[in-house]
Amino acid sequence: MKDRYRNLARIRSLDPSRDHVAIYQTTVRYEFPWDMRMGLNLAFIRTFSMPEVAAILVGTGELTDRTQRRLDDTGLLMYEIVLHGFDHERGRAAIRRINQLHRPYRDVPADEFRYVLACLMVVPMRWLDRYGWRRPCCHEREASYRFYRELGERMNIPDIPGSLPELERWFDAYDRAHLRPDPHAAAIERATRMRMLARLPRALAPLGDPLVGALYDAPLRAATGVPAPVRPVSAALHLVMRGRALATRHLARPREVGLFEDGIVTRSHPHGYEISRLGPP
Repeated sequence: MKDRYRNLARIRSLDPSRDHVAIYQTTVRYEFPWDMRMGLNLAFIRTFSMPEVAAILVGTGELTDRTQRRLDDTGLLMYEIVLHGFDHERGRAAIRRINQLHRPYRDVPADEFRYVLACLMVVPMRWLDRYGWRRPCCHEREASYRFYRELGERMNIPDIPGSLPELERWFDAYDRAHLRPDPHAAAIERATRMRMLARLPRALAPLGDPLVGALYDAPLRAATGVPAPVRPVSAALHLVMRGRALATRHLARPREVGLFEDGIVTRSHPHGYEISRLGPP
């Protein structure tokens, strides 16, 4: 397809140490809009499944009693930063709101906040490696790391690993040591899964649970109590995802209009929202 790699050429002309926000915006909004949304959703599910985080969220009821609102608000705060960058008025407002919401949890170990950042960087990139229409280039990987490093610095998270390889090694080690079976994580996963499955066409409803299980890797399934899918379901999902990637690579045109160009509409906020009111009161 003519110009299929136009955005990649532009990305490679930029400097990820200086232009990480622009590169990451292009990756999310133009090159891989569906895949990055899927990767970020899986990243948030993984952070919610960490036992210490799950215990806090179950205690507040935010993800078990007000599931849709919490998911929507979390996504809105993140996408406001992605859409506008760190220095735009709306990006600053989103970071300010995130810091306000985290202020009551100053005693939470810094490693837990670092793990959230690492999930947001590592999980989507690994999804792209497996199912993207092309693999992310070194500029995109570095820009993703620098984007979330800057976010972490603006959230006053200390001791963020100093390079992408270091962060990935730290993530894998922390994940192995801390992601373990937990009843609170299982309760949150069930609540979020019900929201995901509600969007499936009725014909696919019987396959909903196995499909979700196929999206998770073995450690995440073990942590949340989700059974492993039968081999035909996981194989079919893999074939569909790879087929989609091939079709996108060879048949789709480069996206002309960025994701959320006309704003973000969610079920919880069909008529708009104020950034300062996102999240629990």
